Amino acid sequence: MTNPVCPQTGAPMHRGVRPMTLTYKDESITFDMPGWYCDQSEEGIHTGADMKVSDRVLNRLKARSEGLLEPEEIRRIRKKLKLTQEAAGQIIGGGPRAFQKYESGDLLPSRAISSALILLDHDPKTLAVLKRAQSRPVSAHNELRL
Repeated sequence: MTNPVCPQTGAPMHRGVRPMTLTYKDESITFDMPGWYCDQSEEGIHTGADMKVSDRVLNRLKARSEGLLEPEEIRRIRKKLKLTQEAAGQIIGGGPRAFQKYESGDLLPSRAISSALILLDHDPKTLAVLKRAQSRPVSAHNELRL
């Protein structure tokens, strides 16, 4: 993007960061928001890449507020289980690209994914149950055992 002009003042805008505060429920977080800013006004223009920064911060804030795992915890548990991102998505759920998105902060994990990871972190041996379940259909007649 070439240097835009401020829609309010007509002055040239410059690339930079400014503090931005997001609030979700009762929690707030302030972070550095990249964008094009006008020195003569409070105007800012944000690209898609800039908005990805705020989206990730908002997902982190929502995770904290809702009691879900944050990206670093998801990555730590996955590595503890010695799973690739793709394997974790297949075995734990979400699909082959889900864990890439959880760990980058692009996607908020569901309560079920967070709960499964917390349980697996507590007892990594139970991963074998999920692996066996993936290799065969589960039915009322098919009991899974450790």
